[in-house]
Amino acid sequence: MLKHRTFILLGLAGALAACAPTPTLPAPTMERALPPPQLTRPSLPTKPSQALSPLPRPTEARPAPTKAAPPTTATPAQVIASPQSAGAADTYWVTNPTTGARLYTQVVSPKNASGKLPALVLVPGGIGWGGNFLDPPNKAQQLADAGFVVVLFDPDGRGKSGGAEDLGGYAHQDGLAAVVRFAASLLNADAQKIGLVTYSYGITMGSGVLARYPELPVKFLIDWEGPADRNYTTPRCSANRPSGIQWQPCSDNTWWAEREAVNFIGKIHVPYQRIQSEKDHVQPSNAHAVDMINAAVKGGVPSVRLNDYPPNQTYDPQAPPQMLPESQDKQLEQRIAKTAHELFAK
Repeated sequence: MLKHRTFILLGLAGALAACAPTPTLPAPTMERALPPPQLTRPSLPTKPSQALSPLPRPTEARPAPTKAAPPTTATPAQVIASPQSAGAADTYWVTNPTTGARLYTQVVSPKNASGKLPALVLVPGGIGWGGNFLDPPNKAQQLADAGFVVVLFDPDGRGKSGGAEDLGGYAHQDGLAAVVRFAASLLNADAQKIGLVTYSYGITMGSGVLARYPELPVKFLIDWEGPADRNYTTPRCSANRPSGIQWQPCSDNTWWAEREAVNFIGKIHVPYQRIQSEKDHVQPSNAHAVDMINAAVKGGVPSVRLNDYPPNQTYDPQAPPQMLPESQDKQLEQRIAKTAHELFAK
């Protein structure tokens, strides 16, 4: 069945796969980026993460991870904003406070809209970037025209962003936190209505950032068919990885501790909605959707729902419930928009 071509890249990759409260961070400030300012690296956030050495591009050999001293201070992400000629959407630079990398960020607004609107931050799957959402049929504009301000970004080391690829780990999650704060600062966005929508392996970044940054102004998490753990991400810890992505061995528990959504999802503090069709876009089965739902319910997430089933119920992984008909994937953005409006209304 035809799936979203935008995420074929993540399909080939094999659907890529703690949490102390932190002080509330003030909204980011904005300044002109032209001419380029003299940038200084912001202090690291106080989080249960370790500062990571920059990772090489996915096609390069990656050395074994090393530990660094934990961060000690917290500052809001620096935001450097300047509209540029980059298509239909305004474009901005948002600085990842952990890596210092400038993240290319785009804002897509509804046509002929006015006033403040709820905002959706989209997290790309696989090793994709924000611009993928603008490719035909322009899913970002579809969601915007459904009544949202849509924020897209290129994670570290991807697209037009600086920095090094982190494959969804803490560094990527820290960058996403800065993008969320930026979204809340937009003049046409309702800062009380920010939703996070993850596609495929983007769930690793999305669940990680919400577990580690509970103070973020995010109202809910919508997850489309994200892999639960390393067994699904690699996939099945196979040595045969035709995508060329340099995953760490499944025996490297330290590395995977940053990159398994099933270990983050039970620690988030906002409603969690899983969207799963009967045939997963990458996996041989859709049982990992049950793994995610069960972990969220067990962790006490405020509201947990699989597709249109009643909320807050668990399932047998060996006998998962009937998932959405495959034909529903053709209306994925319509389903996301409908679900987001319902969650914003609660």
